[in-house]
Amino acid sequence: MDSRQRLVETMSELLWDRGYADTSPRDVRELSGVGQGSMYHHFPTKRDLALAALERNIADLMPAAAELDGHGSPMSRIEAYLTRPRNALKGCKVGRMTQDPQVREDPRLLSPVTEAFSQLHIRWKKVLEEAIAVGELRDDLDPARLAHTLMSVLQGGYVLAIARQDQTSFDDACAGAIDLLRAAAPSPSRGAHHRKK
Repeated sequence: MDSRQRLVETMSELLWDRGYADTSPRDVRELSGVGQGSMYHHFPTKRDLALAALERNIADLMPAAAELDGHGSPMSRIEAYLTRPRNALKGCKVGRMTQDPQVREDPRLLSPVTEAFSQLHIRWKKVLEEAIAVGELRDDLDPARLAHTLMSVLQGGYVLAIARQDQTSFDDACAGAIDLLRAAAPSPSRGAHHRKK
C-alpha cells in the first residue's frame, strides 16, 4: 500500500470513529506513518484528504446497497439487506458525517454524502416498485416515501444503538421494519372482498 492509500484509509477510519472536526492532520500522519511532506504532496489540505476518504467510505457502502438490485424476489432482497450483519455501535460510515457541524456547513464536504443517500434512495425505490409490481406489497403504497422510511429506520437504528451502546436496538429496528413490510403484503381476503363489490 502506497503512502496516498495509507493516508486515505487512515482518514476514512478516523472520520468514522471521530468525525471530521475531531480529526487533525497530525492524527492522520501519526496513525498512517506518513510524513508531513508526503501528506501535503498528496493532499494540500485536510479537506482534500477528507473528500478522498469520504469517497472511499461511500465506495464501501455501495456494494452492500447493490444487494437490493440482485437476484431473487424483491422482498427477499429487502429482508437480506435489512438483516445483513453490521456493527451498529460504530454507526454508518456515511451517515456519521451528517452529525459533524463542519461537514454540514461545508457544501463541498456535504455534497458526496447527499449524493450517496440520493443513490441509496433510488435503489430502495426501485426494489420497492418491483415488490409492488409482483404483488409482494400492496399497490396503494408510495415507493418513494417508503424508501425514505426504510432509510430512516436504518439511520435511526444506528443512533439508538450508539446512544444505548446496544446492538439490539439496531437489530430490533430492522426486524420491526420487516414486520411492517410483511403486514403491507396484499391480503387475499381483501382482494376477494373487493371483487365481490
